[in-house]
Amino acid sequence: MMIQAQQMMSDLKKLGSITSSRDIQQLTYAMFPGTHCPLMGAAMAVRGIQKAVLLVIGTDECAYYTKHMTLHSEEFGGVQGRCVSAVLDTRDVTFGCKEKLDAAVAELMEEYQPPAVFLVTTCVVEIIGDDMDAMAQMYTKQYGIPFLSVHTEHFKCENHLPGIERTMSACFEMMRPQEKNNTVNILGQRMGRFETTELYRILTESGIKIGMQLPCGCSVEEIIQAPSAGVNLVLDETALPLARKMKEAFGTPYIRFERFIDPQRIWEAYQMLFDALQRELPPQLEENYKKAQKCVEQVKEKLFGIGYIYGNTPFHCLELNAFLCRIGMIPQLIQTAQIEPEQEKDYLQEILSKTNPYVTKSANIAPLQSLYDVLHPHLYLGHEYPARLRKKGMAVMRCDAASSMLGFEVTEFMLSQLANATEEAHQYRKEVGLR
Repeated sequence: MMIQAQQMMSDLKKLGSITSSRDIQQLTYAMFPGTHCPLMGAAMAVRGIQKAVLLVIGTDECAYYTKHMTLHSEEFGGVQGRCVSAVLDTRDVTFGCKEKLDAAVAELMEEYQPPAVFLVTTCVVEIIGDDMDAMAQMYTKQYGIPFLSVHTEHFKCENHLPGIERTMSACFEMMRPQEKNNTVNILGQRMGRFETTELYRILTESGIKIGMQLPCGCSVEEIIQAPSAGVNLVLDETALPLARKMKEAFGTPYIRFERFIDPQRIWEAYQMLFDALQRELPPQLEENYKKAQKCVEQVKEKLFGIGYIYGNTPFHCLELNAFLCRIGMIPQLIQTAQIEPEQEKDYLQEILSKTNPYVTKSANIAPLQSLYDVLHPHLYLGHEYPARLRKKGMAVMRCDAASSMLGFEVTEFMLSQLANATEEAHQYRKEVGLR
């Protein structure tokens, strides 16, 4: 087992030799639990658009997967929900699906009378080559409402995130020029509720109104009027293509305000936001900044030299790892599906100035477990079974609660969690005879 683990590690590349996402290798050809289909991402995004209908076009397996995944939301995925499907058979695959799609669209228009319909393709539609973009344009003219095509072929995607990105980008087709005001659009809030965040409190206490929130909750009318906002706040990189389109077409500036952990990065994002809005920074922000910096200084000694494996978290992967390197922690292996060396070179340089971790594709936790006895990290950042890690002298640091955080509150939460997990790891390492 040890020899097998060492062989797997020898096949992996280190961060310093990654020149594109294609260089990121997986530990084994079979991946478990594996990644989610982009169809899931599209469903997650359309669910947040009030009264919009998601029409899945594909096999019965695709229809079942999407419906089953969304059943917890009665309004969207339930029996009478807005998630519907046109199931293709062998005849449709052979001769094309337009005839079946015509009937399905007519039925859903009569039953739902939606303000917009998202035509979501799946792998089989992309393989047979039906022109869903042309069909969407035809239905838009025929029914007088937006029909938007979203391509979610899994054989070209690493995970579900392209489904979210393409759904948000498709919404651009509904937007129309508007007179500008001083509201702020929220783009890319995928997890948690924006209303619970520090960023939301700062904006509302400063008298700044929130405009469209995509995909975390908005109406079709709000999407149409989205260009009236003074600024787009991009909370996740899946929203960048839409933000760039809106800037080019409507002149709407955008500010990246992702779930950063570095107090300096957060401070700069706040400054750019309030500069764009031509507002003075609230005095409270400087207090929060100093408090976050103090938290960093307080935990540096405790976290120095602590090795970890980076898994799936709600954070920007390299931004988080660069910050942890700066305070003395050691990433031994980073799991990710994507690295963009040109766009992320500052983060890469900071990590590589301290260490050169292994890199592997995410969502392959089963074979990863054999590496624990080779790397002997203190922590696992992400999702793993605590009892299993304890037997290896490791502690898990869960980050999911940060999904409802943005701003300096992220720094304080993460450092507290890291400190607590490190104390647990020291105890577990003693139990198994590790130093």
